Amino acid sequence: MQFGVTVPNNWGIENVQEALAFGPLAEELGYDSVWVMDHLFNNGYIRERLDDKPYYHPLATLTYLSSTTSRVLLGTSVLVLPYHNPVELAKYTATLDQMSGGRVTLGVGVGAMSEEFEALGIPMSERAALTNECIRVMRELWANPAPSYHSRRWNFDDLRFSPKPAQGPHIPLWIGGASPGALRRAARMGDGWHPSGVTPPEYAEKKEQISAMAADAGRDPTKLTWSARVEVEASGGPSSDRAASRARIPGHDLEQTALSVAAYRDAGVDHMVLALNTGDVNRIRELMESLATETIPQFR
Repeated sequence: MQFGVTVPNNWGIENVQEALAFGPLAEELGYDSVWVMDHLFNNGYIRERLDDKPYYHPLATLTYLSSTTSRVLLGTSVLVLPYHNPVELAKYTATLDQMSGGRVTLGVGVGAMSEEFEALGIPMSERAALTNECIRVMRELWANPAPSYHSRRWNFDDLRFSPKPAQGPHIPLWIGGASPGALRRAARMGDGWHPSGVTPPEYAEKKEQISAMAADAGRDPTKLTWSARVEVEASGGPSSDRAASRARIPGHDLEQTALSVAAYRDAGVDHMVLALNTGDVNRIRELMESLATETIPQFR
């Protein structure tokens, strides 16, 4: 079992160097991956948590961490694909993959914050179609020496696109979400599944559904990476009213923490991302260290 940990680009830490320091610390402590989140505006529940405090760009954060780490996988959990231009995103992430020595994995999803879609002028009703097309465009640009793509939104051929990612044929895409559409996307288009906030029984059930759909589509489900992001309580409770409805694991009782991790392992999770639900840098450091020394070694 592999373990990742979130770097708090999304918790309003005023001193950016304090947030960035958690990347090298994670690598030093033996984590397999570090992860960042994606929102463009502080509105909706993000504003409730941060008001005008900083939410650092996920790819800028990973770019910095690519130069201060050498081993850990660099992941997004998750990029909201309808917010981004797929050509620019393919260019940026291929460049980052080259710079990092092939360490980029993109968790991707359709998004769920209606206030942000409205502010960006993007119809939520089109988010699934935009996500699917973004995946197709990026993979075409990454893998094809002479990329060509034609649709209502994108129309290109007779060109070159470089750099290609260090990882061939393309950067791994782990599909976020647990809706029926997300499960179909993971089965048919994903290199892995990466939901957040699902319970172990839910995970096991939906993993079985994805595996069956992947097999029906002629894909080998054993080739998928089975991941999950789960919130770790930093202060004995949920980080928000929204988080209260989502599965989480205790951070203050390491015996219970281990039991919770074991339940996800038994449900079929191969790569577990521990999301530390606080902007208190001292508490983040304490949690990262205790999980790395007390909990994770039980599952290696």
